[in-house]
Amino acid sequence: MALDRWIALVIFGVTCAYGYSAFFTMDQLLPPFMQRNPIWPSTFPKVIAVLTLITSLVVLLGLEKASGEEKTPDIDYRRLGDYKIGKALLLLGLMALYALALRPLGFLLSTVAFLSIGAVILGERKFHYLIPIAAVAAGVVWYLVEGVLGIFLRPWPFFVG
Repeated sequence: MALDRWIALVIFGVTCAYGYSAFFTMDQLLPPFMQRNPIWPSTFPKVIAVLTLITSLVVLLGLEKASGEEKTPDIDYRRLGDYKIGKALLLLGLMALYALALRPLGFLLSTVAFLSIGAVILGERKFHYLIPIAAVAAGVVWYLVEGVLGIFLRPWPFFVG
């Protein structure tokens, strides 16, 4: 079995557990007034579980490959060094560092740093475009979460106030 199908099988298994949790365990502790709502806190996880199951089944069964298209070579697991694993691991480490930096540095500073450093890792070198775009993107997301949704999200580092 090709590597993409093995990955789809792992994703399918994880999604089955996630879907079971979304469909059968998340809504048991809802208060009675929320049980009559058309949209529950588990609605989005249910949609994600169903779409992920369908997508992983499509890859697992090989339905995404048309019969007339030429065969593309599968990923050769013996040559993983040729696939820029270093960049992928660096991005994963950056994601973990971003999650740890959210509280002490605040949302805006940590998000701008994450987007900028991540783009540099991926090869972007035009800093005069990169930093303003990252700042605007972080500001818009912060405004949507804070202003529109009304969820408090600390914008600045703890020592600023």
